[in-house]
Amino acid sequence: MASTYLSLHYHLVFGTKNREPAINTLWRSRFHEYLGGTLHGLGAIPIQIGGTADHIHCLASLKATHTLADMVREWKKTSSVWVHEEIGLSSFAWQEGYAAFTVSATSREAVRKYIEQQEEHHRKRSFREEVEEMLLKAGVEFNPRYLD
Repeated sequence: MASTYLSLHYHLVFGTKNREPAINTLWRSRFHEYLGGTLHGLGAIPIQIGGTADHIHCLASLKATHTLADMVREWKKTSSVWVHEEIGLSSFAWQEGYAAFTVSATSREAVRKYIEQQEEHHRKRSFREEVEEMLLKAGVEFNPRYLD
C-alpha cells in the first residue's frame, strides 16, 4: 500500500486522586476545553470530553506514532499544572492509573453520546460501578482493590 490509513480511537477514563470531588462545576467546562486543547497540542484529535467532579472520560483519535502511555502521562501532567496555576487548587492530582478502550468507527457516536451524558449517568451509578462494568464488558482482568 502506498500510504497509511488509520482509525485509532480510544475511550480514556481516569479519576482524581483518592476520588476527591475536585473538578468543580464552576470551571469544569473550561477545564474540559483545556483538556481538548492539550490533546490537540499533543497531536491527537479530541472528539468528546466529559465527566464529573471526580473523573473524566475522553474519546480521542491518536496517530500511529503516539504511545498511549506517554500521551496520557503528558496529558495528566499538563492538566494538573493548569488546575494548580489557573484555578489555584494546589492539592489537585490525578490517580496513578487509567482505563483505555479501543473504539470502532461504528461505535464512536455511541461512545461520544455516553461521554456527553456523564453528569446524568452518574446520578444512578458510581464511578467504580461504571469502570468495573466497562472492564468486564471489555474482558479486561483487574484487581477490584485498584478501582478505589
